Amino acid sequence: MNRLFAAWEWLFLSRARLGLAAICLLVAIMAVFSGEFRFDASGDSLLLENDADLRYYRGSTARYGSDEYLIITYTSQDDLFSASSLADLARLRDELLALEGFASVVSILDVPLIDSPRTSLQELQVEVPTLQSEGTDIDLARIELTTSPLYKQLLMSTGGRTTAMLARFKLDPEFARVLHERDVLRERQAFGELTGYERERMRELDEEVQGQRILLTARQQADIERVREILDAHRGRAEIRLGGLPMIVTDMIEYIKRDVLVFGGGILVFLIVLMTSIFRRPRWVVLSMLVCFMAIALMIGFLGVADWPVTVVSANFVALLLIFGLSIAVHLIVRYRELHSENPEKTQYWLVSATVRDKFLPCLFTALTTMIAFASLLVSGIRPVIDFGWMMVIGMAVVLTMAFTVFPSGLMQLAPLAPQPSRVSTGAITGFMARLVRNTPRMIAAFYVLVAVAGLVGITRLDVENRFIDNFKESTEIYQGMVKIDQELGGTTPLDIILDADPAFFVEEVAVANEDDEFEDEFDDEFEDEFEDEFADEFAADEG
Repeated sequence: MNRLFAAWEWLFLSRARLGLAAICLLVAIMAVFSGEFRFDASGDSLLLENDADLRYYRGSTARYGSDEYLIITYTSQDDLFSASSLADLARLRDELLALEGFASVVSILDVPLIDSPRTSLQELQVEVPTLQSEGTDIDLARIELTTSPLYKQLLMSTGGRTTAMLARFKLDPEFARVLHERDVLRERQAFGELTGYERERMRELDEEVQGQRILLTARQQADIERVREILDAHRGRAEIRLGGLPMIVTDMIEYIKRDVLVFGGGILVFLIVLMTSIFRRPRWVVLSMLVCFMAIALMIGFLGVADWPVTVVSANFVALLLIFGLSIAVHLIVRYRELHSENPEKTQYWLVSATVRDKFLPCLFTALTTMIAFASLLVSGIRPVIDFGWMMVIGMAVVLTMAFTVFPSGLMQLAPLAPQPSRVSTGAITGFMARLVRNTPRMIAAFYVLVAVAGLVGITRLDVENRFIDNFKESTEIYQGMVKIDQELGGTTPLDIILDADPAFFVEEVAVANEDDEFEDEFDDEFEDEFEDEFADEFAADEG
């Protein structure tokens, strides 16, 4: 320990400018990579890499369809089935279809109607009637759309006032291919060893997935902004809400950015005002803020180099690092002032060295206990919580390092000023508490027994709720869209039921199908001349 401290003393006290320049160079290098720092709200940032449910979900969406779509709810101010409302709905659909990012838009204008009026199978072969078809009875269509199990509370509310439009994004086949290949390798790694080539390939795929996801998210953000512009142009005729997973992801990323800027900036202003009012000398404010800024810059650069995105859970890490960095700086400032008041004749070198010697171990133990507390998050099994735990463990180490390098080397560049008398503003409060404890110990003990009993009763009444919608304010578009869908369109939590049949079931089905084929062949042989040619000719004529 003595040798380590001697080396530190030589670099950051005897050669303080050299030490400070080395730290500034390191921070400047890491700050270059701050441009790679990013925010993420995708499934990869929320779930563990080898999560079984995530693998099953991706396999299901690959087979049965993706959830990359937007839901637009449309509540007309007039009768929804009036000519003006349907015309406005058609214009909205066409404007959405004109956007390059969408593959299709489904609305009540496009779905088949078989009871408006009743349509036979032969008529369906000729033309599938929709709400815009000639001969469609609007009153019957209203009844069908609000009562049909295919449409009610999906495309149409039961009251007939609100309808939904489904705008599906175009799929990127290359991204889907790369994602599938990477997930296959991850699954193989979870159940066995990968070869050297496979490990290298998985690293390449991870980088490719991240790069393509960034591009995909940027494209979807641009598309969603254009969708919002289109919706704003139609809000004079209807109440329109926007929903869907891509919109939620986009808005959550914006919330994360705003939290980092607003919450971090608010904490920064508060701490500057607090430090100025307490210590009343610019040097203490500048040095303490320099410690915090350099720690945050180093940490952000590290996250950029490691391609480690910030999620909604870890968005407040900047504010936390500010607070922890300032707390260590305050310990150093207070101890320096105490030593300076007691030893006004001592040199700056002696004062700074004694300050660091006195406060290093207490601050180290404080940082270690804080790191252990955040390290407990690593066993949560939840990806964003685990990432947040690691960020804070590493961040605390960075803050401690910056405090005991930047602060002393920076202070060595300044000459000591006249000692400040210590004004103990908390003396009256602590004195009152001491008298209270000394004069009424039994009353205090009884009070805390009651508090403990009340706490135990409260623990038994704790309830854990995981409603996704409660994570957002009522004023947000995410909340308003989800409430609208929950109240009028069947809800925002679909339940997929996937049946995995025994392989023997399919063998039996194939056998039955083969028997049916033999019967069909005999049937076709007997009647093929009478029916087959005529139908084939008509079909060929239609195709031509």
